[in-house]
Amino acid sequence: MSSKPPSPMVLLYFLGLLLLATFLLGRLLWPFVAILILSYLLTTIFAPVYAFFNKKFSPQFASLATCGLIVVLIFVPMVFFVGTLSSEAYALFQLTKGTNLALKFTEFVEQNVILAKLKGVLEGYGIQVELKAFSAEISNLGRASALFVYNQASAWAANILNFIFDFLMMILIIFFLLIDQEQLKIYLQRLSPLPDHHDRLLISKFEEISRAILIGNGVCGLIQGVLGGVVFAFMGISSPVLWGAVMAILAFLPIVGIGLVLLPAALILLLKGKIGAGILMAIFYVFLSFSIEYIVKPQMVGERVKMHTLLVFLSILGGLKVFGFLGIIYGPLIVTGFLTLADIYFGSYDVWVKSPGFWKGGSEKE
Repeated sequence: MSSKPPSPMVLLYFLGLLLLATFLLGRLLWPFVAILILSYLLTTIFAPVYAFFNKKFSPQFASLATCGLIVVLIFVPMVFFVGTLSSEAYALFQLTKGTNLALKFTEFVEQNVILAKLKGVLEGYGIQVELKAFSAEISNLGRASALFVYNQASAWAANILNFIFDFLMMILIIFFLLIDQEQLKIYLQRLSPLPDHHDRLLISKFEEISRAILIGNGVCGLIQGVLGGVVFAFMGISSPVLWGAVMAILAFLPIVGIGLVLLPAALILLLKGKIGAGILMAIFYVFLSFSIEYIVKPQMVGERVKMHTLLVFLSILGGLKVFGFLGIIYGPLIVTGFLTLADIYFGSYDVWVKSPGFWKGGSEKE
């Protein structure tokens, strides 16, 4: 290595080539960016399992055993889940077609004593309740929701070959990442112009938030979705798998969570005269939400996620809107990246950027 520094022209030329090569590499890998991100996150999650196997076996066999465990725990249940979800979503869509749901809702309101009295009270204050229009809006909302879920599940089921190909590619990437993850981190740190401790901070923050999302929110959401679906099936509510999937997704959202499904379900049971079932549903919601949010999740996540509740809420909603289902993961990761970079800026660069001498090429403050 030459001790003589390169000329500015040579350095600019080289940096231009490096940026061009980086851009072209990004274009090549962009179709697989979702698979790459999920692979890295799952590698981070299952790294302790790989380390356990690696104590007794070779790195290749330990990685192969870990990948086999991932297939058993994730791929096999997902295949059965997608098929059942697709059929239940289609059944719900058929129920909401035409005027069936609107007519049933209108009849339910008119025949229910409590709702009829409430309607009379509102009309007594001059508030007209148009049941047909309200029922039509509910029917449209239910039809749109069911159609969205059905299209998503059907797309997965119809493109089963693509789904299998993507999953096998993800397993292949995880296999090599488990073996070479530390070398990859070192390579990225050397490639980055930031100080090594800043690179390590960024990587550690991403790994912490990914564990918190997939282990904390993911496992807790799965528990709430499964238990909610089981209770729906036990009480004879239709489409328990579909509503369980909805609750598993809503469980990621702070503040509201599974209450968006369980509380209306409890209210409907009460209005139908099933007082005991409605009260049990409400008690089940309070118990499940409290135990998961204040006992189970803190034990699994700990103090790793220090993000304001409102920011978590907005990051997940924004992620879902921009990236679709994977936005549940991407949203908090993006916010974590911003917050970490902001902390680095305040700790290392803020004083220099605000110094007039810095922009004039000097090193002293004025």
